Amino acid sequence: MGLEVFSLENKIALITGGGTGIGLGIAKAYHEAGATVVITGRRKQVLKDAVAELGDNVHYRVNDITNKKEIPNLVKDIETNIGPIEVLINNAGIHYKGMAQETSDEDFEKILQTNVISVFALTRECAKYMLQRKKGSIIMIGSMAGIFGIDKVVAYGTSKTALTGLVNALVTEYSTSNVRVNAIAPGWIESNMFLNAINNDPQRKQQITNRIAMDHFGQTSDIGNAAVFLSSEAAKYITGVVLPVDGGATVNF
Repeated sequence: MGLEVFSLENKIALITGGGTGIGLGIAKAYHEAGATVVITGRRKQVLKDAVAELGDNVHYRVNDITNKKEIPNLVKDIETNIGPIEVLINNAGIHYKGMAQETSDEDFEKILQTNVISVFALTRECAKYMLQRKKGSIIMIGSMAGIFGIDKVVAYGTSKTALTGLVNALVTEYSTSNVRVNAIAPGWIESNMFLNAINNDPQRKQQITNRIAMDHFGQTSDIGNAAVFLSSEAAKYITGVVLPVDGGATVNF
C-alpha cells in the first residue's frame, strides 16, 4: 500500500469557518490532497475570495452555524447538489477573553452555543447521512485551552474541553457504522488576529513563547496536514483521539 492511502480523491469535505485562518489552512490542505471542498461562513465576500484563491472543486455556502434551524437545509443542499459529505471539519467558533469574575452568563452561554451546541447540531445532521452509508470522518477543532488551564478564557476553555467529551460519546455510538470522530487541538498558530493580539500584550507573548517547546509558532498548514491524515484511509483505525499540534506545548515546562 503506497502513499495513495493519504489521498482524499473523490471525497467531499465540509469545513465550517473555512474562509480564513485555520479553516482556510485546512481547506488548502484538503484541496491539495484531492478533496472536493465546501467552506461555510457568515461573510460572502470572504468565502468568494477563498474560493478564488483555492481554485477548482471548491464551493462555498453562506451560513451562520448558530442558526440551528438552517442546518438540515445546509446539509441537504450539499448532499443533493454537490455530493455525499464524507468529511466534516467543525472549525467555526468564537472567542471571548475575560477573567471568570468578569464573564457574564450571557457571555458564557454565547460561547457554548457557538462552540459546542451548534457543533453538535451540525455533526448530528451530517452523521444522519454518514451512518446510513457506513462511512465518514468527523473532526472537531479544539484548543490548548481544552487541554490545560489558561487564564482569561474560562468560557472558551470550557467549550473546547466539552468537545473532548463530545468526541468520546460519539465514538461509542458511531464506530460500529465506521464513522470516525477525532479532534485536533491546535497550539499557537500564526494568523493576523493572533499576532495582533499578542504583539499588543508583550507579557502574554512571552508566556506563550516560554510554553512552546519548539522555537516558533505553528502554521495553518500544520493543522491542515494533520486533518488530512485523520480523515484519510491512513487513519482508518484511529477514532477517539485528541491530537495536539502544538510544538510540544502540552508537555513542556
